[in-house]
Amino acid sequence: MLKAICQINSIPEGGSYSIEFDQSALFVIKKREQIFIYINRCPHLHVPLNWEPNKFLNNSGDLIQCSTHGALFNIETGECLQGPCLGQSLQAVDYEVKDGKICIKESDLMWQ
Repeated sequence: MLKAICQINSIPEGGSYSIEFDQSALFVIKKREQIFIYINRCPHLHVPLNWEPNKFLNNSGDLIQCSTHGALFNIETGECLQGPCLGQSLQAVDYEVKDGKICIKESDLMWQ
């Protein structure tokens, strides 16, 4: 079953948006009208990536940056390009857009 997590137009172009559920957290990025969703967990230390709510990108807005140790990740692939988790990747979440809402499978809300 699909669950709507946010409106697609609630995410500004070039921006990010954090979503939190009971014990799960993820974030959405909109870049060039494409949506990318990842679990909000650094592969190096398993800590949240964001600096503050909805702040996942570096100053130039072209990479995801871990707030703990500054690792940089490719927005489109989630691959770590620089930092202690070099070569590892963020865990992507599949989604669908229905009626202007970003939806994911409810089973995908149960992350470890």
